Amino acid sequence: MTTETPRWFTSSYSDNGGACVEVATNLTSAHGTVPVRDSKDPNGPGLNIPAASFTTFIAGVKSGEFPTT
Repeated sequence: MTTETPRWFTSSYSDNGGACVEVATNLTSAHGTVPVRDSKDPNGPGLNIPAASFTTFIAGVKSGEFPTT
């Protein structure tokens, strides 16, 4: 059973003073999207990223496609 209420979480790797995003993966199966929001503004706007695009982005992050410097 999928709930319509996003269950937001921040990565356990996010320990950088609050400059994080939160995701709610519990809606992926039902809606095909991954909601994303700014952890500093939980009542602000969010983005609904298509699940396939989010998966591609995460794969790119893991493979080092996005330099940090």
